This record gives sequence, C-alpha cells and structure tokens, in this order.
Amino acid sequence: MINEQTWDFIRQHAADDVRKLALQGTKDAAVDLSMALQQIAGRQTALKKLPSWAAVERVLYPPHLNMEQCSSEQTARYKARLAGSGDTYVDLTGGLGVDFYWMSQGFKQRYYVERNAELCELVEHNFRTLGHSCSVCCCDTATYLPTVPHADVVFLDPARRNEHGGRTYDIKDCTPNILELLPLLMEKADKVILKLSPMLDWRKAVDDLQYVREVHIVSVDNECKELLLVLEQAERPLRLVCVNNNQIFEVSSHPSPLTPHPSPLTSEQFLYEPNASIMKAGCFDALPQQYPVCQVSANSHLFLSSVEIEDFPGRRFQICAISSTNKQTLKETLAGVSRANISVRNFPLSVEQLRKKLRLKDGGDTYIFATTEADGAHSLYICRKIG
Repeated sequence: MINEQTWDFIRQHAADDVRKLALQGTKDAAVDLSMALQQIAGRQTALKKLPSWAAVERVLYPPHLNMEQCSSEQTARYKARLAGSGDTYVDLTGGLGVDFYWMSQGFKQRYYVERNAELCELVEHNFRTLGHSCSVCCCDTATYLPTVPHADVVFLDPARRNEHGGRTYDIKDCTPNILELLPLLMEKADKVILKLSPMLDWRKAVDDLQYVREVHIVSVDNECKELLLVLEQAERPLRLVCVNNNQIFEVSSHPSPLTPHPSPLTSEQFLYEPNASIMKAGCFDALPQQYPVCQVSANSHLFLSSVEIEDFPGRRFQICAISSTNKQTLKETLAGVSRANISVRNFPLSVEQLRKKLRLKDGGDTYIFATTEADGAHSLYICRKIG
C-alpha cells in the first residue's frame, strides 16, 4: 500500500508540522507525499487518541475526518469491559476497527464486517501489523446478519448521517436500521451492544428497543462522547451508568424525592457540579442517595454540602461568598475581582449578559454560578475550584 521511500519520509518527519511539509514538498518522486502527510497527521492524532497503535510502526491511518470520528482507545477499552469474553464476537459495522480491536480481545472467534472495501483493506493490514487475528468480511450488515453464527456478543455502531450528509439522531434514521434488524439480532446473540450518538434521548431509546438492560453514558474529560446500550433477552432491572474518565456513577434503583438545602449558607459550604454524563442522564435525584449533598433547587443541577467530597462525580468548589443580584451587594461581594469563569443554571440572564452586567473578563481563579433558589430568589455563588 505504501512503498519504502514513503515510509522513510514518514519516519523522518513524524513529528513535523504537516502544513509546512505540504508547502515544502519533496524532491524524491518516489515518495507519495499525499499519503505520507495523511499518515504523519494520523499518527500525531493517534499519539493522544490511540497511543497503543501509535507505538506500532506501519499502522495505517485514514484521512483526518475519519480519525476525528473514530473511537478513542479510552472509550474502546471501556466497551471491552462491557463485551467481556467468550467464544464468538461479531462487529457488524467495523469501521476503522478501533472498537473491534479492543472489544474482541477476549473472544476465540472474531468477525469484522464492513461494507467499505477500502476500510476492509486498511483494517486487514493494521490487524496483521498489530498481531490481531480475525475474519474480515466486506459486506452489508443486513445481508451478512442472517449468515452470522450464534454469538456471545454482537456490536453495532450505526452510521448517523443521511444520504445528504446531514446528521441523524433517531434510531430509525441510522444505517443500518436497528429497529428493523432487532428481532434477528436478538436471535443471533446473547448480548447486543449498540453505540449511539450522545445527542440521542436515552429514555426514548429504551422505549424503542424493548431489550435494553443497561445504559452507559461515557464522557472523556467532561465531554459526552458515547451512548452505549446493552440489550439482552433476560429480564432484569435497568442499569444506568454514568462514566467520566475514572469517575463512575451508577443508578440501579428508584431514588426518593430531593429535599432542597436549607439556607442561609456559610462560607464553609461546598458546591458541586455533576459531570457531563450525569447531566446527560438527568439522574440528579440519585446523587443525594449516594453523597451527602442537596440540590440548590430542582432545576439548578448544582449541589451543596457542608463537607468536601473528594470522590464526587464532577467538579468541586468551595463557596467564598453568596450574593443576591442587588447592584450594591454585587459591587461589595465582587470587590477586587476583575475576571471570572461564569456559568448560569436556571437563571434569567445568559453568560454573556451576566458578564456584561458584572463587567468581568473571562478566566482567572474565580468561578461564579448564577442560579435560582428554591424560593425563586436569584443568587450568585462565588467560588474557587478544588483539585
């Protein structure tokens, strides 16, 4: 796929700026410059996203957009834990093979299915290079599914773009159509794992797919990346798991109603902001059952406590002051503060509007959370970040 002269060029310029290399070009006519630049850029992305692959020479990388869209090693390893181990693993939407590579590790028989012939060729090369044996089939999912041997796990990551290139979020609009394939999928596999857009309403997905037993919302560095559904025939209570890096928050029961935190508060109080996965899940009522916290109000999604909770699944702040929106009070409370990181939660002003009102620049060590209390009063929590 790539000649030795091109590989030499790639090695020599592995850490160089791709844009500068494109302008400089090469005097060696045997070097495929376009492919070399693609590989250099791909590996530079992989150093952060797929470090295990980046450490292996001659792994091939697709164009930039595909690299940006593929799973990270971190999320793929998490999915591998969901897949577990067994005899047979089937990936019906193989793509670049990142998820397949990690998720299929614990299985004896591994089947990679992908309708794009170029991707199949690239994946076959990479798996040989990585020493990962499997069966590669260039085929359409719906065509291949009836021929699939019974599997311990079947994985699908349906395409979320329509024929015009626009994004789709509803399950029925993805390719392949999981709703149409569902009866056969459940017949062919003990467990089906679906990777869907984090923009999708997970509650609707559970309603649409009657076999969902687990919902995993996965974030990396507080950015929601994936919605994973685990489908099985056996009836059991729904398990909701919110993941952000090493933070894992699980909901497996029906939480009791919240009791708003009493006021007034003292300066020794702590404020907590749930991570992106919990925000996406909307399981705010479950937090007070596992941590000594209470919500500021029902729609604030901010939590307060009189103690510091080091393992809280989100960001932690110490409250330095609490202010009303009274002009004079704000002036006194914010004396000496010239810049701040501002967030609004259930508040009548936007961040931009509030920043203009407070005459504060962005950034610095001060964090301001503007929200509405349970009694309807508007408050600003002036904080410093912990950890």
